Amino acid sequence: MNINKQIQVLIPEMREWRHHIHQNPEIAYEENNTSDFIAKKLNEFGIEVHRGFGGTGIVGVIHGQHKGTSNKSIGIRADMDALPMSEKTNLIYSSKNEGKMHACGHDGHSTMLLGAAKYLAQTRNFCGTVYCIFQPAEEGGNAGAKAMINDGLFTKFHIDSVWGIHNWPGVPVGQAVIHKGFAMAGGDIIILTIEGKGGHAAQPQFSNDPIVSAGLTITALQTAISRQLNPFDQAVLSLTKINGGSAFNVIPDNVSIGGTLRSTNKKTRDEMLTKIKKIASNACDINNCKVNLEIRPGYPSTINDIKSAEFASKVFEDTFGIGSLDKIEKPTMTSEDFSYMLQEKPGAYIWLGAGENSEKLHSVYYDFNDELLPIGATYWSNLAETILTK
Repeated sequence: MNINKQIQVLIPEMREWRHHIHQNPEIAYEENNTSDFIAKKLNEFGIEVHRGFGGTGIVGVIHGQHKGTSNKSIGIRADMDALPMSEKTNLIYSSKNEGKMHACGHDGHSTMLLGAAKYLAQTRNFCGTVYCIFQPAEEGGNAGAKAMINDGLFTKFHIDSVWGIHNWPGVPVGQAVIHKGFAMAGGDIIILTIEGKGGHAAQPQFSNDPIVSAGLTITALQTAISRQLNPFDQAVLSLTKINGGSAFNVIPDNVSIGGTLRSTNKKTRDEMLTKIKKIASNACDINNCKVNLEIRPGYPSTINDIKSAEFASKVFEDTFGIGSLDKIEKPTMTSEDFSYMLQEKPGAYIWLGAGENSEKLHSVYYDFNDELLPIGATYWSNLAETILTK
């Protein structure tokens, strides 16, 4: 594998950084120690550091050898936050923070960008500027990318394009997936509150039972995808929560149903939300109940700029060889807040193979594959140097 020799030297150091971040996970908007650690490293590398974007977000600014001779620039983004879950890997560097775990690889993403930043700061073999964006709060719909944008990421800095990487279990190490266009779905949280009339379980004729209406609603909503969505469109509706009732002999007044809708574009999303409301309303009418639909908007679809995706693919193959691109792996219905950055600037979101047998993301047994550290750092460096040529 064609790993940059200067980055090969950094491998032991990068492993130490990654294990430190993994052992000290912090969840959305609480990444204070992680942010301090990254800022300290960037300062040690001689990189200009700007903090406070989206709360704990950082932007490291690296100017090329001939500062001021080029206005070209790129932004490279890595997420920093962990998940609110308990680790069960039994690694020597397992999480020391109970109920918090790097189960999605953001520790590795940050480390790959740190490695690239150190190399780029040492060599500065480019014209223009590289912006290293360390982002908080990607997980759980907390939209750290949007928070950084709202704090002036693209107004305080002249960034021409933005790029992101996520490790991807199931794809061989050394390969990448770079979709031309749609890559990841948009996601919305939906909450259906069914209002009925409670009463005695032995006298249901005096009640409007919301439990029955909830059951009818859940069943009826399965037809939204299977029978009302155009087969050439894509959406996933999953109902994952139901709450109602307090005693075995009492019919409750209210029941709530929660879940998510994943969609590939705004048109499909809007159509499906309209159908969900209509289906639920009709199902509840049967039992004289009313329903209220609450929509908590999630991340928009992640859509790569086609020209940027083609460019990123060429750089990857030039770096790691013909055949290093996985052109079979399909887009996913999971969501990613890098989508907000791609709405502002051209660029691409890249999946970096984590291994065919890697534990899946968000598992209590997951651990980032350290083999990816020099691959990601080399790729980021080559991408920056290729874009910012004289």
